Amino acid sequence: MTARTFALGAALSFVAGAAFAETEITWWHAMSGQLGETVNQIAADFNASQDEYSIVPVFKGTYEETLTAGIAAFRAGEQPNIMQVFDAGAATVIAAQGATVPVQDLLSDNGYDFDINDYIAGVRYFYADADGKMIGMPFNSSTPILYYNQDALDAAGVTAPVTWEEFQTVTAPALKDAGYTPLSQSHMPWIFTENFFSRHNLQFATNNNGYDGADAQILINQPEIRDHFTAFKGWVDTGLAGYYGTGWGDNATPFENGEVAMWLGSSGSFGGLVQKVDFPFSATLLPYWEGVTTQPTQTFIGGAALFAMSGKSAEENAATAAFFSFLTSEDVQYQWHQSTGYVPITNAAYDTAKADGHYDRFPAAEVGIQQLSLEAGEWTRGYRMGFYVQIRDVMNREYGRIMTGETSVEDAFANIETEANALLARFAQTQN
Repeated sequence: MTARTFALGAALSFVAGAAFAETEITWWHAMSGQLGETVNQIAADFNASQDEYSIVPVFKGTYEETLTAGIAAFRAGEQPNIMQVFDAGAATVIAAQGATVPVQDLLSDNGYDFDINDYIAGVRYFYADADGKMIGMPFNSSTPILYYNQDALDAAGVTAPVTWEEFQTVTAPALKDAGYTPLSQSHMPWIFTENFFSRHNLQFATNNNGYDGADAQILINQPEIRDHFTAFKGWVDTGLAGYYGTGWGDNATPFENGEVAMWLGSSGSFGGLVQKVDFPFSATLLPYWEGVTTQPTQTFIGGAALFAMSGKSAEENAATAAFFSFLTSEDVQYQWHQSTGYVPITNAAYDTAKADGHYDRFPAAEVGIQQLSLEAGEWTRGYRMGFYVQIRDVMNREYGRIMTGETSVEDAFANIETEANALLARFAQTQN
């Protein structure tokens, strides 16, 4: 072998070694359709941005199916590096000691600057622990807002309501007279319950809304929310609102078809509405009851977060940290915001969107961020309750019975509180 041949061989070995050394990580998610395609594009862009790491996104079904698959995989020692977990399932994952690596630690330990104040106010603490350490990285984040059909409001001669009192006495009667069903909403536990408590700065559970310990009790049976549901049932009975079932699309479709004038949905629904509706629309903040508070506060995010699963090598954790750094960069967050309608989770990405004129072109796209950035209150960071998926099922069952007249508002909320607290007690036992 000549010296030149040896040198060439050594160089090729080095290149081959470098390629072989690329660290691969996996990302289990629940994003289907167009959202899934966007997830795949983000992964492809990360892989193309550097040559040390490679991420493989894997669609695992619905939120519930992804969580179930992740728990089973963890027990078998076959968990992915990153798992998407939805808001109602977050308590289960966070409470599982040693199952995840807090994202704040992961980033800091791998040399990335982390300041939770860089994130939008309403985003910072939903997936944090009681001390404010971010455990899961907020991903597809949204908050409930009020969309309205501008043609319908013009026909009725009204503007979108600021308070529920205004809706009840001015907006809804005018819209009904103009031939519209004034209002529908798509998620009673999320919009009319969890964010009702946040918008009015009301305590939702003991133990600091559950953040200070698993032995929390829900405080849902309160006069303010009972009065709200009594009012909503009355609106439905008198044609001032519509109730089309518990499904998200059941209540969104009548708005998209132009039958319903205003719809309470997700700020993340903006991108889909742009594609679906053929009338001018915009959005505004979630109304509040002035009789409950004259200083309404911010809401918090729904959607899902990405959790770094434990039990991985230092090289794979470094790859996960690099991906999170890439994911939260200004350009990627702005791209995600534009493509999906979900809020950009960092202040820097929000500033980028403003500087680019995004909200001059699409004012409704900014409403969710504005609402998340309102003044915070003692009870606005969110909640942390175990078995919350099952608790939401209880809420949906009882809310449906209210709307069909099978039960009273008082009995429904008493049942929810009793059954929810039984579930919370069972969850607390699993933590001992």
